[in-house]
Amino acid sequence: MKELKAYVEQANKWNALFKGEQFTLDTAYGRQRVAQKLDADLSPENLTCDGELPREEVRRRYNHLTACAQQLNKMDPVAAKAIYELYTGE
Repeated sequence: MKELKAYVEQANKWNALFKGEQFTLDTAYGRQRVAQKLDADLSPENLTCDGELPREEVRRRYNHLTACAQQLNKMDPVAAKAIYELYTGE
């Protein structure tokens, strides 16, 4: 859960700067929103910054995001089904 909690904390810090949504793992809806954010972050365009990142950074990001997704899946398998990029690779 360490990676997932750090991921949510980091997202909340960025969102606080712009008065955006604050994510939570405490509710089913909150976990669903985290799953949707993970799905967006795992998209090839976001993961690679449109091909601008070096392979090592992409691999590091991918490993971190998939670890977060797996932890979310253990916590709430229903919410984790929203992470299409993890399961379909599309």
